[in-house]
Amino acid sequence: MSAFAEFDKERQAVDKLLLQGYRIVNIKEDLDGAEVTFVRSGSDSDPVKLLLLTADARKHVATAVFAGNKPAAPVEASI
Repeated sequence: MSAFAEFDKERQAVDKLLLQGYRIVNIKEDLDGAEVTFVRSGSDSDPVKLLLLTADARKHVATAVFAGNKPAAPVEASI
């Protein structure tokens, strides 16, 4: 799988959770990647943890945090 395809898969997973009303409550970084914890706003559901392995996906999450946990505009690429 190409580097972009790996990033795009992780970005879509993050954006899907954000669009479903989840918000980022914790980010734990280590040598294996970043474990991002999401919690649905106004719900008692269990937190969802997502392991991000690509640096670009970790940057995408940081951008979402600074933007107020909103998904970014979709990336369009012609391949």
